[in-house]
Amino acid sequence: MSAPRVPGDQLCQVTPSEELQQAIAEFNGQEWFACHETLEELWVGAQGELRDFYQGLLQVAVALYHWRNGNFKGAEGLLQRGPDLLRRVPDTCLGVDVARVVAEAGLLREALLTLGEEQMAELDQSLIPKLHRAEP
Repeated sequence: MSAPRVPGDQLCQVTPSEELQQAIAEFNGQEWFACHETLEELWVGAQGELRDFYQGLLQVAVALYHWRNGNFKGAEGLLQRGPDLLRRVPDTCLGVDVARVVAEAGLLREALLTLGEEQMAELDQSLIPKLHRAEP
């Protein structure tokens, strides 16, 4: 039996999959490479706003992976591109507070730009974004 068709403008309103819940746990556990792998599986088959949603989260996760590994340019660039994709979707998508991810990624990017490549390891750890459930 196939899943019921959901209109494109309501795709963000469906219940999050187990895979997305796994990706959220990986992201929040700072397992950013594993999160990237999980989100990539979801992104490949997605269309429209869900594709932007998964790719945006994926890019923020990879940005954090790059930051941890000392890749300033990779982190900074993806902290811009990921939120740009997330701005294309509703503020809440699949139960995730997208607006908060965008805001937190922006604060992190600004902090990295202020620190610069030489001091990026001194980043205030409280600025590392987490994926939060949207308030009902």
